[in-house]
Amino acid sequence: MSGRLQGKIAIIVGAGQSAGETIGNGRAMAVLFARHGAQVLCVDRHLESAVETASMIAKEGGSAAPFQADVSRDADCAAVVAEARSRWGRIDILVNNVGIGGGGDGPAHRADEQAWDRILNVNLKSAWMTIKHAVPIMREQGGGSIVNISSLASLAGGSQVAYEVSKAGMNRLTTSVANANAGHGVRCNAVLPGLMDTPMAITGIAEATGSSTSAVREARNARVPLRGKMGTAWDTAHAALFLASDEANFITGVLLPVDGGMAARVG
Repeated sequence: MSGRLQGKIAIIVGAGQSAGETIGNGRAMAVLFARHGAQVLCVDRHLESAVETASMIAKEGGSAAPFQADVSRDADCAAVVAEARSRWGRIDILVNNVGIGGGGDGPAHRADEQAWDRILNVNLKSAWMTIKHAVPIMREQGGGSIVNISSLASLAGGSQVAYEVSKAGMNRLTTSVANANAGHGVRCNAVLPGLMDTPMAITGIAEATGSSTSAVREARNARVPLRGKMGTAWDTAHAALFLASDEANFITGVLLPVDGGMAARVG
């Protein structure tokens, strides 16, 4: 590998993953960042999943540490940032990769209040809180890169109002943070994945609908313009790698669709 993140300290929030046949966005980013020289704090609500990701990195000769946190709680967000700084002395990269849905979400006329509060709290408020604690350190250092993992659902949809609004809010959070911190050398960008072949998407939909994973894949593939096939977590990871790296040194406030051309259909 080229060492595009050599010497960088990266926090990946949501570095574990749910069970499934493929790799998830957070784990793929953690592994890829480590392959390119970053030391990675693998943060997840489930410690065993974070440990598994860190172990995968260690087996490849990379440097990583697991850390358990529920980033819907401010104290845990503060602890994540404090752990990275205490361990390595600085924070160069923060990736917010948390996204939940379902459980009462739906169109606006059917979604329930509990689902709205839970999804907005986990998906959007958590990203703001981790940024709140990381930005002062990045400003003090004279720079840093924040990458938020949003979703194409932030631009279009109609069946998951809480999820869609949470990710639309993340887009605006991204541009707000970019504008507020550009003068301090702190960049903030977002990746908007489209239909991806990840465990949370495929296995989650299959279980929720009673379909087979192969049927879910076939239906989702058919909706993608580019080659008629979904992307993978590695596509998300490579986009995040670019935005996190110094190659994107003059890029901030960008909302980057990684979606096989689906955003081109919007409107």
